[in-house]
Amino acid sequence: MARRSAVGRGRDTAVVDETAAPGGALASSVDPSWDLPEHDGRRGRSGRGGSRNGGSRGGGRWGGSGGRWWVWVGRAVLWALIIVILVNGVRAPFERFTADDPSGGAATASRPPKNAGFPSSAAGAFALQFANVYLNFDQKAAPAREAQLRTFLPDGADAQFGWNGVGRMQVQSVQVAGVDARDANNATVTLLARTADRWLRLAVPVYADKSGSLVVSARPALLPPPAKAQLPQDGVQDRDSALENELQPFLGTFFQEYATGNQAALSRFSDGTTIAGLANSVTFVQVKEVIAPKGPEGGRTVTATVVWQPAGGGGGELEQTYQLAMVKKGTTWLVRSIRGTTEPNAS
Repeated sequence: MARRSAVGRGRDTAVVDETAAPGGALASSVDPSWDLPEHDGRRGRSGRGGSRNGGSRGGGRWGGSGGRWWVWVGRAVLWALIIVILVNGVRAPFERFTADDPSGGAATASRPPKNAGFPSSAAGAFALQFANVYLNFDQKAAPAREAQLRTFLPDGADAQFGWNGVGRMQVQSVQVAGVDARDANNATVTLLARTADRWLRLAVPVYADKSGSLVVSARPALLPPPAKAQLPQDGVQDRDSALENELQPFLGTFFQEYATGNQAALSRFSDGTTIAGLANSVTFVQVKEVIAPKGPEGGRTVTATVVWQPAGGGGGELEQTYQLAMVKKGTTWLVRSIRGTTEPNAS
């Protein structure tokens, strides 16, 4: 074992025993500030030397730990910066897509629609009254039509609003089909009108001012009537014929009582719900067809086509289709609800 003296930075000295080893020369050349803590039994003397000045190995160890602490602080700051950049990078495109405009205005969902201030209901009624005058003309009563149109037209407009004063036309009915508001002041009201042999669709431009006053702002336009849609051909593919046969007599008796509206009798057919009935406005003729799809044993929604004679109809008959929600209690089927059908090709 060799002995050497280690000179501290102050006046004090510490004697350290080292075991000679091949790497001793290299170890002695390393800066003492990076020495690891010593664990030999003579630690007390070197510790005293370091505690007085803070300049020997105790001071070196403290300085190394402080350096590593600043490294970790720097890493934490760097990671925080990276997270902020990533969050902003994800959020920015989302905000651009949801913003109302690139200048950063409020989102469209938070703003009322541009036509929110237009009085659609009043404009529809106004256009309906106008069309009843506009679509009915007779050359024998042209002055009366002119006087009635003044209520709807702007000042200075053609008194007959495009009619040449010749001929005669009369519509049987007019209904509002829709109101397309372009902004708070302008809209097009679409009307459906029926003459003796055809349907008409009329687009009427209407202007509304801030006070709610209305005027027909331009001449109307005739458009093609709505096209007739084609129903899907699916229908009920998997029918329960046994249940249909079972329900036929039951529903025959039920609809007899449904025609009269007898609550005491109807309660025997219902699953605890109140069924009002038709109060003798019709006379029951027959249940023409029952359609029951296959399904669970305890409940089924079926369709029934019923033949009625309307009261005061002179013997005329109408076939009508109902949809019934039914449940089975024991061996008996009961009606839970009844309504008109919504199924295409239900019968």
